[in-house]
Amino acid sequence: MTVVVLELALIEAAHLTDLVEQFAALVGETPAAEDPAVARLVPDAYADDEAAAREFRELTERELLSRRGEDAAAVLESLRHDGARLSPGAIDPALATTAFTITLDADEIGAWLRTLAALRLVLASRLGIASENDHDPDDPRFGVYEWVGHRLDGLVRAIDG
Repeated sequence: MTVVVLELALIEAAHLTDLVEQFAALVGETPAAEDPAVARLVPDAYADDEAAAREFRELTERELLSRRGEDAAAVLESLRHDGARLSPGAIDPALATTAFTITLDADEIGAWLRTLAALRLVLASRLGIASENDHDPDDPRFGVYEWVGHRLDGLVRAIDG
C-alpha cells in the first residue's frame, strides 16, 4: 500500500484549508459550469460539435463536480488539526511555522492530486493564465497559483520516489 507523508507549516495548512473550502463551495454551486473556471473542470467531450458537447456536459457535469467536491472533502478532513478546522487568522504567529504532518493513504493521495490540480485550473482561469508567459510577478495572486503548483509537484515527487 502506498503511503505518503506530507509536511506543511501550520500556516500553510490553514491557508490550504481556506483555498480548498472555497473550491468545494465553487464546485457545489448550481449551475456551476456557467462559471468559466468551473467549465475547465468539466471539459467538452467533442471539440467540433457544440450541441453534442453541451449535451455531454449536461449529462456528466453534476457527477464530475460531485466527485470534485468529495475529493475536496477528503482533503479538508486530512487538514484538520486535532479534529478542528484550521483558519489562517486563528494561527498564533509564534506557531505559524510549526510543522504540520499529514499521512496520506492511496485513496487520500488520489483526492489530494485531483483537488490540487483542479484548484490550480480554477486559479489559472481566474488569473487569465493560458500559457507560461501569462505571469505578473507583482501580483501576489500568482504566488498562490505557484505555491499550489509547488505543493502538487512535491506530492507527485513523493509518490514517485
